[in-house]
Amino acid sequence: MQTNFLPVLRNLVSAYQGFERYSAPDLRSMGLTMTQFDVIATLGNQPPMTCKELGEKTLVTKGTLTGVLERLESKGILDRKLNPDDARSQMIGLTIEGQKLFERVFPAHLQYLGKAFNQLSAKELAELSNVLQTLTTVFDK
Repeated sequence: MQTNFLPVLRNLVSAYQGFERYSAPDLRSMGLTMTQFDVIATLGNQPPMTCKELGEKTLVTKGTLTGVLERLESKGILDRKLNPDDARSQMIGLTIEGQKLFERVFPAHLQYLGKAFNQLSAKELAELSNVLQTLTTVFDK
């Protein structure tokens, strides 16, 4: 059976674009891009991880991740060291300054996002989460 998925696709893309329009200015006010925040949020309160692990846990493509890591490293936010278990890879973690930045921006941005997401009921959030998980499963097959 053929279904018309174009309206769903349009709504999905519109929702993500709306999220970016809402989220990005708050992050810019803290001196970060969405991608930088994604990396910092993933590394915060975590032991160092490989670039591969970081790429799997963030929404950042491998090509973009390299440049973001270089910029964050040059700002003293993260540190890269050779992986003691595999010299072909690096371990990436937040510096003390990076962890302080995480502790400042992460809760502040979650509170900001909460202003939008709290407009949905608990039932709506659960339904939305389930539908998005189902869609992810479909694409990951």
